[in-house]
Amino acid sequence: MKKKILYALAAFIFVGASAFVILKKTDHTKKTETTSFSLLPRKVSLAYPKEWQVTQNNAAVLSAKIKNNPADVKSLVALASIYLQEARITGNYEYYNEAALHTIKSILEKDANNFDALTIKATILLSQHQFEDALAIGEQLATLYSYNTYVQGLLVDANVELGNYNAALEAADKMISIRPDIRSYSRIAYLREIHGDIPGAIDAMKLAVDAGAPGDENTEWCRYQMANLYEKIGKIKEAEMNYAITLNNRENYPYGLIGMAGIAVSQKDYRKALSLYQQADTLISNHITKEGIAEVYNLTGETEKAKAMAAEILAHMKTISKAGNEDLEMAHAYIGMEDYNTALEYAMKEYKRRPENIEVNETIAIIYYKQADYSNALKFIDAALKTNCKNPELLSYTGLIYFNSGKKSDGKKILQQAVKNNPAIPVDLMTDVKKILNS
Repeated sequence: MKKKILYALAAFIFVGASAFVILKKTDHTKKTETTSFSLLPRKVSLAYPKEWQVTQNNAAVLSAKIKNNPADVKSLVALASIYLQEARITGNYEYYNEAALHTIKSILEKDANNFDALTIKATILLSQHQFEDALAIGEQLATLYSYNTYVQGLLVDANVELGNYNAALEAADKMISIRPDIRSYSRIAYLREIHGDIPGAIDAMKLAVDAGAPGDENTEWCRYQMANLYEKIGKIKEAEMNYAITLNNRENYPYGLIGMAGIAVSQKDYRKALSLYQQADTLISNHITKEGIAEVYNLTGETEKAKAMAAEILAHMKTISKAGNEDLEMAHAYIGMEDYNTALEYAMKEYKRRPENIEVNETIAIIYYKQADYSNALKFIDAALKTNCKNPELLSYTGLIYFNSGKKSDGKKILQQAVKNNPAIPVDLMTDVKKILNS
């Protein structure tokens, strides 16, 4: 079962906060030792030679400056920003998050309220799923820098993950009024999507794409998300075209490959889909590619291979969830293993931390549905619908849960709404939907 919402932190747009605030001059006469982390070699297919050369040169210059003057705040912040961007591009979050935190540590030791260091720390906390801590920093910064777009972006992200959707909307409105750009448009797009306005989300994501530079990773990520939105309203040709553009603008872009693989699955070209997923899997460490591979194996009847891939996904998630903040991802991994009892344990741990988040509630509802516990599934699926989200996969599970809970008429109506316009829905889920609609 592939996760439907890819909003989360690792996937969001990072632009160095230092570009939007003038650093305070602080007298740091005493030098302290600061060890800079080396950039990990990019895989050949992800190198993008010109971009990679510029990145390496910038990192080398900054490292030299820091070595000469460990109290050079501006260079420390700039180097940490490079680490975070590399994490997005390569998927090596564990290494680069540690590198960025280590880099800004000396700043915060001298100046606990340094704006740039705190924004970087909050960004890392978000990627580590420490949402409440990230929100606390965002709110702290907002008292001093309420008209800074990066701060408002932090508030949007943290509040969305915690299920504080009204607060997220307020921050997004303020963010876009201050600076309409790729970061603010992309957040508006996501908020429109989860509030049921997918066409409006596409319009906002178009603005985000237009605001970025073609070929830049941030721009192509937004284009990938826009294509994903097109799939949700059944505009498969538009989706395929945009996935192709991402690959044309940024060769071997992993998310472009993932998108094209999904299109191939919908066209029942499973050999092509498997090849694309496997290619993406060699480029970036990401559970989405592995889930796609497992899905294709199931569709082609290679159940043993599918089980082996599900086990690999679980092992992968265990490796990256050492901090104990990946309970929702662990729940999805155990759903893939069909171990619903363990999946529920992890999902409930996540629920205790953020009970208002709609994706958390949806995941729990799905687990109960898989266990045929429809009364509990109904309670949580209703909570997942509180923002009026029209995601076709969410509506499909809602209709199935309603139908099996005895609300047959309502269930069928919701299922009819889910499949309207022939959106992209996972094959196994669509099979269950058709059984009800054809009954």
